[in-house]
Amino acid sequence: MDKFNLDHFGFDFSSDWAVSLELFNNSQTSLEEKLEVYTDIVDSEVGDTPMLRVRNLERFTGIRQLFLKFEGGNPTGTHKDRIAFAQCLDALRRGFDTLSVATCGNYGVSIALSSKLAGLKCRVYIPEAYHTQRVKEMEELGAVITRTPGDYEKAVTISMEEAEKNDWYDANPGGKNTPIQLDAYGSIAYEIYDELRDAPKIVACPVSNGTLVAGIYKGFVSLFRRGKTSRVPLMVAGSSFKKNPIVEAHLKNKLSCEDLDPKFIKESMVNEPLINWHSFDGDLALDALRKTQGWAGNISDKKMLELSKMLKEKEGMNVLPASTAGLAALLQKHPTEKMVNDRFVVVLTGRKA
Repeated sequence: MDKFNLDHFGFDFSSDWAVSLELFNNSQTSLEEKLEVYTDIVDSEVGDTPMLRVRNLERFTGIRQLFLKFEGGNPTGTHKDRIAFAQCLDALRRGFDTLSVATCGNYGVSIALSSKLAGLKCRVYIPEAYHTQRVKEMEELGAVITRTPGDYEKAVTISMEEAEKNDWYDANPGGKNTPIQLDAYGSIAYEIYDELRDAPKIVACPVSNGTLVAGIYKGFVSLFRRGKTSRVPLMVAGSSFKKNPIVEAHLKNKLSCEDLDPKFIKESMVNEPLINWHSFDGDLALDALRKTQGWAGNISDKKMLELSKMLKEKEGMNVLPASTAGLAALLQKHPTEKMVNDRFVVVLTGRKA
């Protein structure tokens, strides 16, 4: 195990981790022992991220009891770690030796790290025109990077085809392993419940493929059915301005997501984590918005940069600008429909690069 690579993410090798990883990488270690060790890693390092009440932002926005669920507390700084580690555990259990995924940046780092810790190989596909600054991290963690022609959707197609052809684990959205991704994101709902002891009025998230929104909604539905919460929160989603099928379908009251025209989908340094002409789990997210009577909003790069700067200045939080899209969608409605005093949660991710 490469000490330098893992130290980059702050893991303490003076602890029992060193012993666990040595055991994990021993060829004599049984699958049962590997699964036990990897489960311990997931339980101790992924999730249980902080949720903070942001008084300064409350004063500025006029919204009372506003909480930020900060996914920057995960190993690579984003919510993607939840699904990456869950799928590596599944891949290990099912006997796969390689995972395949397409990414615009953050998910690739999550898969690279989780694969490294599981002793699995990792193949990452990135559109050649994308600007992601996290490729070096992926390579340091042993991922094999392939730059693909065309857009993100094309990269996903290539990654899925390679996984099918080579008998690799397909960690892409919209594939066979989507239920595992939804369950992993459902853990965010459980953690919010643990803090508030009920569901908030609203949960706002950034949206791209829709898996995060759908997973959190699924988690709250489960809590409600079990009698743990008195309600299911309204789901609110924000994405890059007119560059996401989920937002467009909701705003135009369409029954399902429809693909956008790819020639109008232009990536920027800010919107890359959000833009899609096809959302792979879009209908699941659209269903969550509709069933909870939530809403969606188109957000400009300028607004996302403005909000990330505000969070740094007012709350001392260094967040990925694209992750503020959900917060922006929440704030869009507040001036016209004042939020009744309740509790509101916004999911944000960290900014590592």
